[in-house]
Amino acid sequence: HHGFSRSRNGAANMHAVVCLPAVTGAWQHPGGGALYGHSAIYPLDRTLIEGLDLEDRSVRDLDQSRLGPILTGDAVALKGGPPVTAMLVQNTNPAMVCPDLALVHAGLAREDLFTCVHEQLMTETAAFADVVLPATSFLEHDDFYTASGHTTFQVTRKLIEPPGEARENHFVICELAHRLGAEHPGFRMSAWEIMEATLRKSGMWDAQTNYDRGGQDFAPPFERMHFLDGFDTPDRKFHFSPDWKRFGGRWQEMPALPDHMDVIDSATAEKPFRLVAAPARTFLNSTFTETPSSLKRERRPTALINPADCTALGVTEGDRVRLGNQRGEVVVHVRPRDGQQRGVVVVEGL
Repeated sequence: HHGFSRSRNGAANMHAVVCLPAVTGAWQHPGGGALYGHSAIYPLDRTLIEGLDLEDRSVRDLDQSRLGPILTGDAVALKGGPPVTAMLVQNTNPAMVCPDLALVHAGLAREDLFTCVHEQLMTETAAFADVVLPATSFLEHDDFYTASGHTTFQVTRKLIEPPGEARENHFVICELAHRLGAEHPGFRMSAWEIMEATLRKSGMWDAQTNYDRGGQDFAPPFERMHFLDGFDTPDRKFHFSPDWKRFGGRWQEMPALPDHMDVIDSATAEKPFRLVAAPARTFLNSTFTETPSSLKRERRPTALINPADCTALGVTEGDRVRLGNQRGEVVVHVRPRDGQQRGVVVVEGL
């Protein structure tokens, strides 16, 4: 479902696809139905981890996917508040993954923005930073994990010591809290102590038991997982007509019944090509873009183009071409690829 949600018509298209097992009756069979992300099945009480007992709801909560407008002064994106002048970035690479990258880069380049990036690698975002703090890898700190593609909740222990001055997220946040004079019990606890307290409050196995047993499976019975006892709706029925209004946004434009929602850019005489920018096979995310084996395999960004389109454009393998529209542009090298649909250019991402 993550891929669906990364396009403008993601919600409508995802709904249309998950209607298929309801139409065919596939839910009743082992392996039938649709695989959703399972993060919500774990009964994890996040009060201590997120400091919900002291949460100040008057503080703005800004949308990371709107980082470009936020950092360039858009009043709506800023929710009517003052500009963002300092930023701590952990666990993400916004200079590469946030929408409207031209605005994101312009915002990150502001002289009056102080940016601290806590990172394992010199990512594009880290290159914009005033300060880069070295971060641990998952092998170098205690942690626990809510799975998405399976149903087991897992606790892990640190396996190796972190190199140099690399520190975990929890250490950086606690040190920052100490310097700011912020008070909360979590800032005086180790990561393992926070996990123990959280799991106890959540009614789950304690951390050591989970670690020793290799994880706690939270899969409900087959009948529940496959909705044979009814769906999660008030009338327990599957709804082919979704209540889009409940979720806000542009619900008036959404299809009333399962359908393709045509709100993506279509080819025009001025812009005859469609662009696919899926991740390269060995560049799933920013971590892999820095590993020697991935760099050797991928070499450089490439525009994959049908040979007939190459002939029409007068380009051959290795030529540099400029791709762009009103949103931005990029220069990449051409590689003809047989079997690719005409009018489609593939530039593998990251």
